[in-house]
Amino acid sequence: MGIDLTRYPSSDPMFSVVRLLEHFGIDCVVDVGANSGGFASTIRRLGYSGRIVSLEPLSSSFALLAARAAKDPAWETLRLAAGNEDCEIEINVAGNAGHSSSVLQMLSTHSDAAPESHYVGTEVVPQRRLDGLLPELGIGPAHPAFLKLDVQGYEASVLDGATALLSAGAIKGLQMELSLVPLYELAMTYKEGLERGEQLGMSLMGLLPGFSDPRSGRLLQADAVFFAT
Repeated sequence: MGIDLTRYPSSDPMFSVVRLLEHFGIDCVVDVGANSGGFASTIRRLGYSGRIVSLEPLSSSFALLAARAAKDPAWETLRLAAGNEDCEIEINVAGNAGHSSSVLQMLSTHSDAAPESHYVGTEVVPQRRLDGLLPELGIGPAHPAFLKLDVQGYEASVLDGATALLSAGAIKGLQMELSLVPLYELAMTYKEGLERGEQLGMSLMGLLPGFSDPRSGRLLQADAVFFAT
């Protein structure tokens, strides 16, 4: 009949992330590039009950995010981007409900595979270094967090803005997108992403398939999950 029955929730790829959060005793997740809150809602549904701090810079996505989080007392939202300096930056707004929006220029490998992701405008937004922001929110070595990045090629800049937190052990785990082919100008390659995780003293503990080219089935992005061991 074309129907598959699978055991829930273990069949959901994100369930492994929730299990890892539990295994490592993580009770705070920092969700950078939250869009409308899909990641946070998913880990909640799969059993994570700790604190969530979501950052989303774009106005339309943030409005949806804030409305979603308003029902959850352990979920905070901030209309901010994260990067390597405190400033204002211009973000290119993608036409697919903002999901592919980026500070960086999109390459044809991305837009050809997903024409709906073409940029449709720009927005100037505030940006903070996580090294300054997270301690203000009570996140530090005594209260470490898991850092999830969905920033469309801007991962290196976000991590460069969190070097003090990372060196102090205030970030115990990391999830970030790895591009298997170049999708944004000047973005980290997947090899550089894996090396960056290892340089931070973290071990790769999961790979979650993401964006694929519907024309060929080729995987273009995957989420890598790291934890300090």
